[in-house]
Amino acid sequence: MASPTIKLFISPRGKAIKTLPEDCEVPRNGPAAEIYQKLAAASGMSVNRLRVTKGSDGQFVPNSKDVMISRTGLMGGSKIYVKDLGPQIGWRTVYVIEYIGPLIIHPLLYLLRPYIYPSISESSDALRPSTLQTLSLLLICIHFAKRVYETIFVHRFSAATMPFTNIFKNSGYYWVIAGLNLGYWIYRPNAPTAKPMNPFLTYPGLLLYCVGELGNLSAHLTLRGLRSSGGKERGIPHGLGFDLVTCPNYMFEAMVWVGMCLITRDLATVLFTTIGVAQMAAWARKKERNYRKEFGDKYKKKKYVLIPGVY
Repeated sequence: MASPTIKLFISPRGKAIKTLPEDCEVPRNGPAAEIYQKLAAASGMSVNRLRVTKGSDGQFVPNSKDVMISRTGLMGGSKIYVKDLGPQIGWRTVYVIEYIGPLIIHPLLYLLRPYIYPSISESSDALRPSTLQTLSLLLICIHFAKRVYETIFVHRFSAATMPFTNIFKNSGYYWVIAGLNLGYWIYRPNAPTAKPMNPFLTYPGLLLYCVGELGNLSAHLTLRGLRSSGGKERGIPHGLGFDLVTCPNYMFEAMVWVGMCLITRDLATVLFTTIGVAQMAAWARKKERNYRKEFGDKYKKKKYVLIPGVY
């Protein structure tokens, strides 16, 4: 027997959508994703541009095949609001563009040192990059190459797209702060990296870097295993670091950049690390709240979200 249909009345939220229908009929026991499909087909817009909320309480209606319309509280005669989120771009595309920036900028700054820093041409000793500058280039390139690899082959995103304008904000952080700013100061002829390495800083820094990169990869593989390809399901992660903090992927990422601070001994690296850790701390706190809300008693609450014993 076919599922009974219900009629939903539609109003735009925000700017008007000229092609938006006044109502639509959907199967009451069908997936919520069918609402989006009907609206997209009628309006000629991508489902990724649409956001649906209930008229009764403003609650978000997810574009999900796993959530039934009957479970959302919608019924015959219910009103829904539809918002146009504007032009969208894929999460995976944005991440790749972000991380490609430092991969291009650092080798260029390294190779073009004689043209960027005038003092180099006056000193034959400064023509050749130091061991620490070469090491810094190698480690930074490995880090962002790993990120590109994980974006393409490891990460599974719960949302398909984000607003197109986000690409400028996100890329600005990586291209400018991690790329131009970090590279300019690391490869200059009078940088701390131009001086002989300090084994008491360099070797502990390398240890932190290696442990951080491997731990970060392990955490990402654990998170990948919680979601099927193309799926949006969520789960409670267990594994290396997850018993210590909410987001060990962020913990290990912070470890990588603390290691880079020890290796480069440069304030530009400290700046990038500080901004990054502050942002990851906010994301980790939000993730802990979401775990508690979604899984309730099934989830073992964490006291620390990013750094064991600290935060």
